[in-house]
Amino acid sequence: MAEARSEHVRMWRWRRSPLRRRCDLVEAWVVLAGWVLALVGGVVAGLVAVGAVERAAEEQRTRSRQVTAVLVDDTDGKTPARVPADYRVWAKVRWTGPDGQTHTDDARVAPKTKAGATIRVWTDGRDQITAEPLSAGEITLHAVSGGTLAAMCAAGTVLGTVWVVRQLMERRRLAQWAVEWERIDTRNGWKTG
Repeated sequence: MAEARSEHVRMWRWRRSPLRRRCDLVEAWVVLAGWVLALVGGVVAGLVAVGAVERAAEEQRTRSRQVTAVLVDDTDGKTPARVPADYRVWAKVRWTGPDGQTHTDDARVAPKTKAGATIRVWTDGRDQITAEPLSAGEITLHAVSGGTLAAMCAAGTVLGTVWVVRQLMERRRLAQWAVEWERIDTRNGWKTG
């Protein structure tokens, strides 16, 4: 006995055929529009995220400035910061701001540093100690990571919505087929199932 072959016909929803229904064509347009929107929306979302990360990093860089501070207390006997890879300890430092006022805050410094030692710390626009601004490489890494994540989320949301729409269309199509089978069965006076 000869083996039955089933050939996969590409783009069948777009071709004219007596077997093609209107819902098949609508589904084809929904899928095409979804892929185009996912591609364009992903690219736009990625570029917007990259711009936002770069602007935030540049804003941090313009607000931050490095000042020389004096260590107020000895750091002997202090435990390292909570981060396992950071060997530095928290200690109180004092510095003079651009307005001439003296400020005091906690900063991470090398262990076993004696009081009176000078260290360099970064401050923000409100004269509070902040992290060192991101380097150009770190900004690039953050921008690429954020842009990729935003693009994937935007495209995934669109494609997920297309999948839900297709599932609803499939339910509707199956309900229509059930009604048509019921009509054919009762017209001929017999049941197929």
